[in-house]
Amino acid sequence: MLKLDRISLSYGSFRALDNVSLHADAGELVVLLGANGAGKSSLFLTISGIHKAAGGSIQFAGRELVGLKPSSIVESGLVHCPEGRKLFPGMSVLKNLQLGAYVHRGDAGGIRKTLDEVLEMFPILYQKRNDPAGSLSGGQQQMVAIGRALMGRPKALLLDEPSLGLAPLVVKQMFETIQRINQSGVTVLLAEQNAYSALRIAHRAYVMERGRIVMEGDSDTLLHDEGVRRAYIGG
Repeated sequence: MLKLDRISLSYGSFRALDNVSLHADAGELVVLLGANGAGKSSLFLTISGIHKAAGGSIQFAGRELVGLKPSSIVESGLVHCPEGRKLFPGMSVLKNLQLGAYVHRGDAGGIRKTLDEVLEMFPILYQKRNDPAGSLSGGQQQMVAIGRALMGRPKALLLDEPSLGLAPLVVKQMFETIQRINQSGVTVLLAEQNAYSALRIAHRAYVMERGRIVMEGDSDTLLHDEGVRRAYIGG
């Protein structure tokens, strides 16, 4: 469904991505592991059209994405939930969610249906729907960010560090939610530093260092790999 072939990206003289190739098949949950600065966010911003690739190909459902506008990429069914949530803190939870449906603005009935599904997935957001998004806890704000992405009706979802800064109990709930989203039929590419929790729900994984893919394999293999455990899990 999503296939990257030798994607490169530079910021001036700095090579942020160096011939990155990976794929996520329809229905898969694929994890991208890596420390801060490994290139995970740069890769997601390139896939979603925010940054322009210096070379390579990004195919989604058989369509070339390189050169498309971000809105066209969302319309194709590939939606990015960015690191740091990027909410509008002074706007209500409901308004933030509705912004995610911008590309479907001509389909009022469909937007209402999707909104109902999102609020059913995150009941606390229904209770707080009229509250400013900035007044919510970190975990609740992450729910808004994921819910907003789901309002785009993704066939594939890019999730960038959704567990960052959350309490352990909330992290557990967040990964359960991500697994449910994947089980509903959405392909998920998940960038995470929380390797243990991510690999437990993933089908496959890649390890990224200094803008390159340095390892790949099924989740169980990487979960028990000594180098991965030492670098990302401990013990």
